[in-house]
Order: sequence, then structure tokens, then C-alpha cells
Amino acid sequence: MELRLILVFPVSLIVTWLTIPWLIVFLKKLKYGQSISEYSLEEHKAKTGTPTMGGIAFVVIPVVLFLVFFFDVMDTNGWLLILSYIGYALIGFWDDVKIIIEKKNDGLPAGFKFFLQIILAAIFYYFYKDIASSSLVIPLVNWNISLGWLYGALVFFMLVGASNAVNLTDGMDGLAAGTSFLALIPFIFFAITQSAMTIAGFSLAVLGSLVAYLRYNIYPAKIFMGDTGSLPLGALLATMAILLKQEVLLVLIGGVFVYETLCVIIQIGSVKLRKKRVFKYTPIHYSFVLSGWKEVRVVHFFWMLGFIFALMGVLIGNL
Repeated sequence: MELRLILVFPVSLIVTWLTIPWLIVFLKKLKYGQSISEYSLEEHKAKTGTPTMGGIAFVVIPVVLFLVFFFDVMDTNGWLLILSYIGYALIGFWDDVKIIIEKKNDGLPAGFKFFLQIILAAIFYYFYKDIASSSLVIPLVNWNISLGWLYGALVFFMLVGASNAVNLTDGMDGLAAGTSFLALIPFIFFAITQSAMTIAGFSLAVLGSLVAYLRYNIYPAKIFMGDTGSLPLGALLATMAILLKQEVLLVLIGGVFVYETLCVIIQIGSVKLRKKRVFKYTPIHYSFVLSGWKEVRVVHFFWMLGFIFALMGVLIGNL
């Protein structure tokens, strides 16, 4: 393994570790605190005012370090990773700033936010299609299914779906960051085994930065990632799955995010069609709190699920 792959992780970790305390102070001075929704649980409303947009740290620092370490070997994969990661971070940043300025938890209108995500996915596919394979590999049976033009639709669905799924999971201290950290590891393994150096390097830079961010985000959190962090993390997972041709395994590796999203969809559908709730509360992690679990226990439980899904993904992807 090249020395740069070994170094980028600890350098990213150290730089982020040293930067976040300064960022927390800076955001507090700007009064960029989190606005908690009026529909949130009472115990979470106490977190109002905690500095948000901490995702800036693990977006900017890994991208800069990636360019420093890997610019001489940059390829299309590397630029596509930067495009999706920075692009979705900017959408999240816009959403966060609007929430902060208006002192409401509404942010960008849902339809407009979705439109921006679709546009960015289309831009990504425009540059990706020249190197893209429209085939879909089914793990275990190794079936190779050609999707033709439908593969473009799959790319849109993966980028938009994954970014929103991680966003839904971001509701407790350390939850989204920890589960994203675990989900990144299988894709780093696949990248290294496929000799995809830029993909491995970029994801290792993000991984190191996430470890440092978690130091300040675990309970009690001193900073939140905001949409600035959650949207690009989801997009990164989808992008790596696309570039490494592990689209199907994304569903398994990102099992926590899939679970969170499906519960929200089921809840909304049930309320609209039956006027009844299926779960006590969604996103589903809040239901565990309403059942008497402490927040830290809920987060550790979801981390455990994330670890199991990640391990299964590596095992199945290596068969």
C-alpha cells in the first residue's frame, strides 16, 4: 500500500481534531446554534443553541488533504467524489444557514431541496456516463444485469436517497457520524482490493476526519453536523458504491439508514391512509427513547447494527 494511503488518515484526524475546538468557538460567536423542531422530543429541545454546521470540518479538511496527497494521481473517480461530496455539502450548508437566519427549523422548502439534489445527481451522471458501466452485479450469485438507460435513474435514486437517509438518521449525539464511519469501512476495503487509489484515499481522509469529529459529537455533543455534514456523507456512500460497482451492497452496508428511511415512509403512509401510527415516533431512533431507552444506549445499539451490516457487506462482497 502506498505511503500516502497510510498517512492521509492520521493527518486528517489530527488536523480535524485541532480545528473543531476553534470552529465551535467561531460558530458560537456567530450564534450559529441549532434550532430544534417544535415536534422534537422534550429532552432534545434542551439542545437548542448547540453549534451546528460542524460538517464543515469533515467536508473541507478531507477534500483539501485529498488534493494535497493525491493530486498527481487524480483521475475521474477522484473528481466525481469531490463533485458529489462538495455539491451535497453546499445544499446542506444553504439549508442550515436558512434555518439559523430565520430561527426556525424549516430550512429550504422540501420540494426545492429535492430539486437541487436531483440537479446535482444529473450533473454527476453527465460526467460519470462516459466511464459508467450500466451493468448491475448481484452479489453471491454473481449475476450481471444490464440496465441500459435505467442505470441513470438508479444513480439519481442512490444519490438522492442515500443523502436523505443519512440526514434522517442524524438526530442523536454521535448517531449519524458513528454509523457513517462504520459504513465507510467496507467501501475502503473494496477500493483497496480493486486498486482504486483515489477512492480509497478520499474515503480514508473522510474517515480520519469523522473520528476526530466524533470526539466532539458523542454525548453530550458540543457540535452538530447539520445538513452540511449529513447530506454529503450519504452522497459519498452512494458515490463510492456506484464507482466501485457495489450498488446492491449499499442497501446492506447502509442498513441502518435504510431502516430509518423505511420506518419514516411506513409511518407517513399509515398516517395518510389509515390515520394511525405504526411506530411511536419517527425517525425510529426516537421511538426507542419513548420506550424508556437512554439516548446513549440507543446510539450504541445503532452502532452495533451498523457494525453488523458493515461486516456482512465485507463478507458478502468478498465472496
